[in-house]
Amino acid sequence: MKTEQKLVVSGVALLALLGGYVMTRQGKEKDTKAHMASVAKNLPKVGVAKEQGEKVTKLVVKSKDHDEVVLEKKGTVWRLSKPLDALASASNVDAILKNLEKLELGTVIADNADEKTFEKYELDEKNATHVQVFAGDEKVLDAYFGKSGTRGQIARLGGNPAVYTAKGYSSFLFAKEVKSWRDTDILKFEDGNVIAIELDNKSGRFSFTKNADKWSGAFYGRDAKTGAVAEKASKWERFDEAKVKDLLTAFKNLKASDFAKQGADTGIDKAAEEGGVLKVKFKDGNGDVVLKVGKKQEADNRYLVKEGGDGTIFVISSYSAALAVGDVEKFSKPDPNAKGKDAKDGKDAAGDAPDMPEMPGMPGMPSMPDMGGME
Repeated sequence: MKTEQKLVVSGVALLALLGGYVMTRQGKEKDTKAHMASVAKNLPKVGVAKEQGEKVTKLVVKSKDHDEVVLEKKGTVWRLSKPLDALASASNVDAILKNLEKLELGTVIADNADEKTFEKYELDEKNATHVQVFAGDEKVLDAYFGKSGTRGQIARLGGNPAVYTAKGYSSFLFAKEVKSWRDTDILKFEDGNVIAIELDNKSGRFSFTKNADKWSGAFYGRDAKTGAVAEKASKWERFDEAKVKDLLTAFKNLKASDFAKQGADTGIDKAAEEGGVLKVKFKDGNGDVVLKVGKKQEADNRYLVKEGGDGTIFVISSYSAALAVGDVEKFSKPDPNAKGKDAKDGKDAAGDAPDMPEMPGMPGMPSMPDMGGME
């Protein structure tokens, strides 16, 4: 056989081999896809559909290093029932229900896992985030979520020995300390609806009144010995209405940064002495709001309770707290006659400018600086 003929025969044989390989590979890929489709079809359905979510009445969440939290729907309101009774954050619950709509299982990692496998993937009771969802007496979802890595989120279902990958799960929505599940809203109002504010604290009583768009202020000092508030307002030439607007900004959308622990010394019962009592009056006639600010909780954050509320003692930020406990300088313009520290803080905002130091023997004259080295 000639060389050309040998090459042709070899080429035909190679093409036949390649064709066979391609057909075999395509057949395997087809079988694999069919198998994967079959597996996916047979995976348990775990997502909580929107129509199911609207019927959910209870959520139970236990995550690593955090207390188990039970949230229950009472009428249209969500409340915590464990580890304490408190109003729950409706936005947090809504976020969870929306997240569960997207939840689905991906692939099977282990068909019949044991406790060691669960521990390996942090799906054991100690390390997993365990989520249970109820609609009345029906348990809609019972799932454990563990490690998240190159394979994705690892999960298992209660009463099922299989380990899966999961899609759509957002861990930050579930792994929270108790205070993060609570409703942090304290007060909301439109500052344009406010016509008067009264503030009582250890400095005295502040009365702010709005006429059209202009704020006026009066300050009644407190007697240093008796603690009684003066009947007559002090002279207050440096009143700054911009500071009243700061006060409104700080309190018109007030949220808690924390909550009082049981047995904490809050000072709420002596708010006018320990912190301040803030009364806000509205022009729409919806009634006054009274907030009592107590002692410091941590750093300059302070305890607060809303009068007429459910008795929850919140913790507010140092920014809002500083205005509630502020002295007359907190609501005054800088003293143009003061120097150094007094230029910022002032010395007698509701009275005269601070006195100048006197030179011995020459009243009213400031002391001369030491001119050492001059003869």
